[in-house]
Amino acid sequence: ESATAFGCLMSDMWLGEFDCVSPEVLHSVLGKRYPAFSKRTQQDAQEFLICVLNELHEALKKVRKSPAVARCVTDANASREGVSETSIITQLFEGQLSYDVMCLECKATTDRPESFTVLSLPIPSKSACSLQDCLKCFFQQDTLTRNNQIHCSWCGTKQDAAVKATITKAPQIIIFHLKRFEWQGKHKRKLLTDICYPLGSLDLSPYSSPLLCEDTAYSLCAVANHTGFLDGGHYTAFCKHSVTKNWYSFDDAQITEIPNSSVQTDTAYLLFY
Repeated sequence: ESATAFGCLMSDMWLGEFDCVSPEVLHSVLGKRYPAFSKRTQQDAQEFLICVLNELHEALKKVRKSPAVARCVTDANASREGVSETSIITQLFEGQLSYDVMCLECKATTDRPESFTVLSLPIPSKSACSLQDCLKCFFQQDTLTRNNQIHCSWCGTKQDAAVKATITKAPQIIIFHLKRFEWQGKHKRKLLTDICYPLGSLDLSPYSSPLLCEDTAYSLCAVANHTGFLDGGHYTAFCKHSVTKNWYSFDDAQITEIPNSSVQTDTAYLLFY
């Protein structure tokens, strides 16, 4: 039902019969599955995006079996590990990180792979910074101590560890979530940091595995903006037309063409490259 509603929305948008299109049918369908989004209160765009991607993946996924499974492997664990689910969503948006975890006592290293569709980036400054600053902060080496210690299988006990993430599979479309909402004591607040992000030639090679042969240079194709604060606000979007390459602003029913210079804004919340 969600995939059908999404497909109808895309058709209505691209056929060009209307000046603007309301996604109320898709909103109603998703509201049944996720009651929080059926309310008229402000909800998080990143959480909504993940729900939409998950719904579309579940509706469109295909199960693929490895050759070993196709030959009727009898071991249950091997059978489960040999089955993967793919969809147009995973083909477009899914990437993979590898976390290199090194025990600081015995120096043993393990790799922990993790798939992602959205990268949530910390904002290292309160006033102004760049997207590259956010990426460097996310991919810098971190130390796990105290309650975050790992259990080292070589030492047989919990130990401090150093962990560093690397991109081992770059998605066709990479989504960055700028973590503008943070806890300060018992209260949550919004960071109004002005983040400078490039419209083209975003290079992710410094954060990628040397074995990654794919092109890791990206161009911006959409921005989701949030104005306001935690208890209320307004979402707008900037989208780049895939054919004409012109940028458009979507603000409820108001759709206007905008110059490239207007795409850079201090209200950016989600970036699509």
